[in-house]
Amino acid sequence: MRILVTGGSGKLGTAVVSGLTQAGHSVVNLDIAGERGPGFLRIDLTDYGQVVDAFSGVDDKYTGIDAVVHLAAIPAGGIHADSATFHNNMNATFNVFQAARRAGITKIVYASSETLLGIPLDIDPAYLPLDEDFPSRPESMYAVTKHLEEELAQKLVRWDPALSITALRFSNVMVESDYAKFDEFQDDPSQRRWNAWGYIDARDGAQAVLKALELAAPGFDRFIIAAADTVMRTPSAELAAAGFPDVPLTREVSGNESLLSIEKARRVLGYEPQHSWKA
Repeated sequence: MRILVTGGSGKLGTAVVSGLTQAGHSVVNLDIAGERGPGFLRIDLTDYGQVVDAFSGVDDKYTGIDAVVHLAAIPAGGIHADSATFHNNMNATFNVFQAARRAGITKIVYASSETLLGIPLDIDPAYLPLDEDFPSRPESMYAVTKHLEEELAQKLVRWDPALSITALRFSNVMVESDYAKFDEFQDDPSQRRWNAWGYIDARDGAQAVLKALELAAPGFDRFIIAAADTVMRTPSAELAAAGFPDVPLTREVSGNESLLSIEKARRVLGYEPQHSWKA
């Protein structure tokens, strides 16, 4: 496929561009930052005109787009003012979805967020492990935009039965160089309680994107994408008992199993994490 990846210069985006290219796809990175070259187009995604133009093809760089992977965003709350985060992320996502529809592109995979699970978990969740059945509970303006993006996607696929939009609720993205810091909080699990000790290796994030593109069933679906394990050496059942003593476990949790359930992604997408911080 010929695939446009927005935000391909970022932490997750770099791994996604690499993974899709290694799988044999032709990839163009659309980002505000990056190195000039045949696989890069500098663009302001909050400008609808630029997005529509880019999705229609640019000179001799590319034509005939098969799919869009939308990763570009202010990646978390607290980086910019709430108004800036909302304006940037919501406008960019609307522009990408709408421009894809106008260009006749029917496959969209995009980065949603674990924050829709009530993260940071200052309020106890109703149960663990958290899964896609947990009602959306945004606790920041960043998470509000992710909630609204999923709502927008559901409306668009209702209007267009051929359209496929897949929301990947990525956990805290890590690359190999990040793992050296994990020893710093092994003696204090409370430092990572905020997201139930979850994370995702960027390379496995790229795998999830590839799997979602390969499936691309018409309609909308959402998947939690996390590593198979937690960021801790302490067994997950012990972490849950100490960190969330009043929260029931809906099933037995073994070893260091993630408390952000990836069972749906495994079952539907065929996703299977290949990387761990302990490897």
